[in-house]
Amino acid sequence: MQRKITTLFLDVGNVLLTNGWDRKMRKQAAELFNLDYEEMNERHHLTFDAFEHGRMSLQDYLDRVVFYEPRSFSREQFLRFMYAQSQPVPEMIQFVRDLKARYQLKLATVSNEGRELTAYRMEHFGFCEFIDVFVASSFVHARKPEPAIYRMALDLTQARPEQSIYIDDRAMFVEVAESFGLNGILHTGYDSTRDALASYGLELPATAAAVA
Repeated sequence: MQRKITTLFLDVGNVLLTNGWDRKMRKQAAELFNLDYEEMNERHHLTFDAFEHGRMSLQDYLDRVVFYEPRSFSREQFLRFMYAQSQPVPEMIQFVRDLKARYQLKLATVSNEGRELTAYRMEHFGFCEFIDVFVASSFVHARKPEPAIYRMALDLTQARPEQSIYIDDRAMFVEVAESFGLNGILHTGYDSTRDALASYGLELPATAAAVA
């Protein structure tokens, strides 16, 4: 007999929102602000681990990656560009909100992101209205696929793994979640994730699904 699902663990980038600051966005920034992309990307890779672990602020990250020499643009202009890259995936946001309301689910995000970007994205897109727990790498000082972040997600939600589903667009991250006993779904798009959740008994009436 299938156990009732009580908790959904959700990645943020490429699931509920676009990524916060990925390679494509950095390349666009380099073109827009006339930066050397290769040098910028090298500096990013030397600092992003500390940034996403919460050991470096966004201002410190920008000091190392962009503003290590005088620029013709301001820090505020660059920050506006960074924040503007975050866009919602409306059908997924509405879908998980509707599932939460229908099945009284607990929702938690598990993401690798810097503190300031996480805070902006959560507030700007109203995640506090429906997400119960935020397990961001910069908050808990552990990153996926480190086992510690999955343990903390389970501890903070007090969820039973067999009654939980973990959704992510990275196969390795899903595999690690499954090693903890969680049910895993590799997210490739709204339709496939909706169908996968339905197989666990989480589906919406036709009218609600159509609206979503």
